[in-house]
Amino acid sequence: MLAAKLAGLAEVGDMIALVGDLGAGKTAFARAFISARGGDGEVPSPTFTLVQLYEFPDGDIYHFDLYRIEEAEEIFELGIEDAMSDGISLIEWPDRMGAYLPFERLDLILSIGEDEGSREVDLIGRGESWTERLQKAFPQ
Repeated sequence: MLAAKLAGLAEVGDMIALVGDLGAGKTAFARAFISARGGDGEVPSPTFTLVQLYEFPDGDIYHFDLYRIEEAEEIFELGIEDAMSDGISLIEWPDRMGAYLPFERLDLILSIGEDEGSREVDLIGRGESWTERLQKAFPQ
């Protein structure tokens, strides 16, 4: 449900930073987001490929898993510049980008809840665009 709502808000050029420990639900969120944008095929974790591309008429989605990179500069070999300008980027382990992590982004911070199987999510819109969209979508 949250993934579908955010998928409806996302625009080409957006970055969504998926933050959380192993098993917190980063890949599950990405699958639901891609499905909500119209994906009907398999959405494998990019743990070994490091990036998966999903092509859509209204903008491609790039799903990155940066867990295995050792140097921040490796992100450029994955085509991250194209992804950030031509599509929507879902990035697991965004801290691996170091100084290359752009300020303008949505941070989705996932954690395992106290109840078995539950998840907790914090949304932090960084920059004016995401802050405005979140305020409209989730009025207080």
